[in-house]
Amino acid sequence: MPSSLTYPGVYIEEIPSGVRTITGVSTSITAFVGRALRGPVNTTVRVQSFAEYSRLFGGLWQPSTMSHAVNQFFQHGGSDALIVRVFNGDIAASTATVTLPTDSSNLVLEAASPGVWGSALRATVDHETRDTGDDLLFNLLIEELDRPGGTTVVGSEQFRNVSVDPLSPRFVDTILNEQSALVSVRTSAPTDESPTDGTIAVANPDGTATTNGTLGSNGSDIADAQITGDRDARTGLFALEAADLFNLLCIPPLTPTTDLLDATWAAAASYCQERRAVLIVDAPAAWTANPDTAIGDAETGVNGLRATIGNDDAINAMVYFPRLRMPDPLRENRLADFAPCGAVAGIIARTDGQRGVWKAPAGLAASFSGIQGFTYTMTDRQNGVLNPVGLNCLRSFPVAGHLVWGSRTLAGADLLASEWKYIPVRRLALFIEESLFRGTQWVVFEPNDEPLWAQIRLNIGAFMQNLFRQGAFQGTTPRNAYFVKCDSETTTQNDIDRGIVNILVGFAPLKPAEFVVIKIQQMAGQVEV
Repeated sequence: MPSSLTYPGVYIEEIPSGVRTITGVSTSITAFVGRALRGPVNTTVRVQSFAEYSRLFGGLWQPSTMSHAVNQFFQHGGSDALIVRVFNGDIAASTATVTLPTDSSNLVLEAASPGVWGSALRATVDHETRDTGDDLLFNLLIEELDRPGGTTVVGSEQFRNVSVDPLSPRFVDTILNEQSALVSVRTSAPTDESPTDGTIAVANPDGTATTNGTLGSNGSDIADAQITGDRDARTGLFALEAADLFNLLCIPPLTPTTDLLDATWAAAASYCQERRAVLIVDAPAAWTANPDTAIGDAETGVNGLRATIGNDDAINAMVYFPRLRMPDPLRENRLADFAPCGAVAGIIARTDGQRGVWKAPAGLAASFSGIQGFTYTMTDRQNGVLNPVGLNCLRSFPVAGHLVWGSRTLAGADLLASEWKYIPVRRLALFIEESLFRGTQWVVFEPNDEPLWAQIRLNIGAFMQNLFRQGAFQGTTPRNAYFVKCDSETTTQNDIDRGIVNILVGFAPLKPAEFVVIKIQQMAGQVEV
């Protein structure tokens, strides 16, 4: 009722409808963890094109398998990526610095992230400010050159009228730390002296450090320890704690010749289980090192990997074999081997956009582009050895080209008889779980009785009906395709007393037509009368 009825007349009251639309979450946000040429370390950064990745993380770099994977992701249809750069080495010691002298002390700037790239920075100071009488004001120009000691400027930032006075709204420490993408302040200047005029480079033309700076370092090759990281410190894999949502996880090989340990894959699969995401596992290069035993090695290897990960976490992992053979743009386009995770993630994203998460990302539509083949070419019979153990094969076919020819989770071995055997079934379930998890937050602290249960049935039912209309479920009618139950049977009085409301949602998933059987019979003795 209106809050107060004071005068004779007509009162208008708006009554809430109880409709709270549940929106489906994204299904193909892909997280990458690995080494990069530059960029923030152990921080989740979202990029939506390879040009953006190049600007923030330095583009293609030979030691960085992640850079190639991200490039292939966008080439094959991906549109949304989360990047976590990991670093093996002392970050502070590997970060280039430039020292701007004053009369008695210094203002020390450091590159925004560790790496040799910071050795190509130079800083220019002048005092042509808005108040030439204020000795604490100065202008600062930061330039990034094409190489240490180079002359070509590839990027620059200018900060005018900054001050060494901490009380100034233009305090140089605050301005640089908040606004600069190239440098930050490592050591503050004296509060009564601004830097002297002049241009100072981090490195001389021969690449050696000047007396006014230190060179950066790219660190050592990353190891499994940098990938697994530390949950409390949010490093490595656990830097993704800062991400609200990701659906696919790619961890490219540590180096072009070094693969991850099975224990690292197990840690990643367990984390994906927590985050309702799916891990894309690259088959190790060792599986195809000997062509004569490649199929046997792959069969043994995938079984060993599944044993390490465990059947519970294997439902959120999928393995692809073998690797891609494609031109390497950093080596005059000569053929090289690449892990398939980035390209496969792009194909999955493309399939989701064109058909939906319930469509298996495999078949004639799941084609690779820009590759010359695979590190091992298998026959149908060999494919028939690996498919029943849950290993997704990448195949080459005449006319059709190079395709993803498998759609099973790591728990998809026939012997396990898992209900999560197929990738689209598992991913559809994760999509529904995440969408309902986010779309029912409003239920918390609502009065737990029939009016609430009716609203829950209405809202979740509308969401499921929309999926049914898009063709996500089996069945010709909603009754055959899904159900939503929330009433006194699912939530007893004891549950109500404990503040619990139970919602039961079921769906009939579509299973991919993995085997097509055509029966042909010869008709004999059939005479038309």
